[in-house]
Order: sequence, then C-alpha cells, then structure tokens
Amino acid sequence: MSTPLTGFTVTSAVLGALASTEPSADVTRLVRDIRRSKRLVLLRGVLDAAPGGRAGEAADHWALLEEAERHDPEAVRDVLHYPATGVWAEETLRRLHAPYGPPADLGHLGALAVAAALRSGIAFKATLRPVHGRLVLPTLGLLRPARPGPLALTEGCWDPDDPAALGLHSLPGGRTALDDLDPYRAPGPAHPAPVRPARRLTPKGHKRWDTQWSGALTLLDRYDTARAEEIGLLLRSVVPLGGGSRSSGATLPAAPGSVLARTQAPPALAATLVHEVQHGKLTALADILTLHTADRTPRHWAPWRGDPRPLEGLLHGAYAHLALAGYWQRAALYGARGAWAQHARIRAQVAAVLPALHRHPQLTPAGREFTAAMAVAERAMDDLPPPGDQHAVARRAVDRERRAWCALHPELAPFAEG
Repeated sequence: MSTPLTGFTVTSAVLGALASTEPSADVTRLVRDIRRSKRLVLLRGVLDAAPGGRAGEAADHWALLEEAERHDPEAVRDVLHYPATGVWAEETLRRLHAPYGPPADLGHLGALAVAAALRSGIAFKATLRPVHGRLVLPTLGLLRPARPGPLALTEGCWDPDDPAALGLHSLPGGRTALDDLDPYRAPGPAHPAPVRPARRLTPKGHKRWDTQWSGALTLLDRYDTARAEEIGLLLRSVVPLGGGSRSSGATLPAAPGSVLARTQAPPALAATLVHEVQHGKLTALADILTLHTADRTPRHWAPWRGDPRPLEGLLHGAYAHLALAGYWQRAALYGARGAWAQHARIRAQVAAVLPALHRHPQLTPAGREFTAAMAVAERAMDDLPPPGDQHAVARRAVDRERRAWCALHPELAPFAEG
C-alpha cells in the first residue's frame, strides 16, 4: 500500500517506559507503528511470491485494495492490520516457499480486498470462491451463498440483516471484536499450539461474553485507567478459547492486537487482558530490537509455571507478571478484595527471577538495559507496600517453591538461582 516503511529508533527513555510495563503514548505509538510496518512487509512478500499462474489474480486484488485506500485509508488499514490477517499472511508465505504441503490460500487476498472495498464504500466487481460454502470477509463477517461455485460480488453484496450474512460480533464499549468466525483467527491444526479457538458461539455465548467483557472494562477503568486505555488502543480482537484449553489466555505473535481467552469472571478477565497485552508489546519490541541471543532450550525456573522455560519464555513471563503486580497494587489501593495478596504473590515471583534474568550472559546491551529498567519498576512498588508482612510471607513462599522445583529438576538447579 502507499504507507511508507520507516526505520525505528528506540531511545533509552522509550525503552525504559516499555520495560516498566506502564502505559504511555510513546510506547503505544511505537508498538502500533511496528505492527503496521511488519504487516505491510508481509503483504508485499505475499504479492511478490505469488506464482505466475496466480500473480495476475493477486495483482487485481491488490489493485482493488489500493483503490479502496484512496477513498478511505482508515477502513482499509483496519482490514489489512486486523490480527487474523497476520496469521493468514505468515501461513501463506510459508506455503508459497515450501516445496511440499497444502497450496497457499491466495484467494483470501481477494476476501481482504472485497472487505476493504465494502468498508470504503466504492463501487466494484469481484469474483471469489467460497471455501466449504462460506466466504469470510475480514472485519465484517461471512457470507453463506445458496449455491456452490464462484460468487460474483459488488458493493451491494453485504447486508448484515440478510440471513445469508453472519456478522462479526462486536464487544460493548469500543472497537474490539469477539472473533469466532475468521478461519485465520488462530493457526490451524498443522501448527500445534497449547490453545485452540472455540467454534462459532451461540447468541447465549455472545451475551455471556458481553456481560463478562463489560464487567472487566468497568474494573479496569476503576482500578487502572491508563491500562484500560492501553488495552483499548492495542487490542482489536478477542478470540474465545475452546473448552479443552487449559490456559486462561494466550497471545500469538502472528496475530498482533488479538488475545485468545476463555470465558471467566470479570476480575479474572481483566487480569488476563492486562497480562496478555504485555506479551504483544514485548513481541513488537523484539521485532526491531534483539534483547538476547539464547536458544529455545527450556532450562529456567519460572515461579508461575511448573515446567522449565527458555530464556525468551522467562523474559515474557516476568514482563507480563510485572504488569500484573502493578495492576493488583492499584486495585488493592482502590479497595478490591484479595488484591493485596495477589499483588504480594506476583511481585515476589517477579522479584525472584529478575536478578538472574538481568545477569544472564546472553543478554544484549539492550536486553541488560531493559531488564534493569524492569527491576527499577519492581523496586518502585516499595513506595506503596501491602499491609503487615504480606510481602515477606509471599517471598518465603516463593523461596519454598524454588527449592521444591530444584528438587524435581536437580540438573537445572543453577538456572533457578536468585
């Protein structure tokens, strides 16, 4: 598209602000700009890699996107930067460059173009091929044509009140979608993951999500207005998790701006959103700045999990839990029941791993600066400590957990030192 790609410079001030996990306009702007630039590179890569037999069709779709952008750049940007589009783009690039395996879904570029054209309000004509009787239009929903075969589409093809159309569900209070429709809302079965998206929800399921979402936003606005605003700016979609998922939430690097989450009470959902949005921020930073050179070998103790973690996982976990400790501290100061205990427990977990994280020999200079700023943010919580000896009790509990973990993993005990 016409938006230029630019280089990124991360100043010490912005890096420190990002490391603190505290929301700021500069951090939000940087994260969003990184996401947009990466998406444009991916989309350009898809177009350039399209094989000869489909290049013409892909070029036609791209031309429709450019025409729509001339009329309504913001609408087209929302379609192209919708989280699920990233999963499709990465999957398509892998398939285009793989000598074997399933063919790339280049037809989805046409669905993106049609969705962009519809949202921009231009007149157009396009022919697309539904998959399994469904044609997904990202950010809008899907069409279920009455007949099989190619489908001729024009500016009048989308009517949310038409029984053949199934609209994407919008959550109350903002622009966040509850996405249980897009086939690329999460990686497919060919890419194993610890979480799986739920199937299309019933109206009762949508209503339940509306209630829990509204409750979570109310709590976030009450306890931590800045984080509530950050979530509103950085989160474009929520993907409901299937019933068999063990995790309460997850973030996929290929789908920036999206969180997978299961239905849960508003206090738990609010905490999940705070936690998962941090993963998205750190992933964006890692796209332009190398924080470490460690491999993916799981060897480190992480107090919030029982299994050994690679350095990348430990860094992400510490970062997300640092934000949670700050959130629960603010909630406690507001008077939320049980919040001091949550704060003390999570802060003790983060404090237990930050020294080893900062000393890790495979951190880059930027990584050392980043983890040092995380430690400063953790120590600053001393200004508003929990009542009594809750923090000391929590630290002792974490130390016991460390010793128990070392007993189970004696060969990894050096990686559990404080």
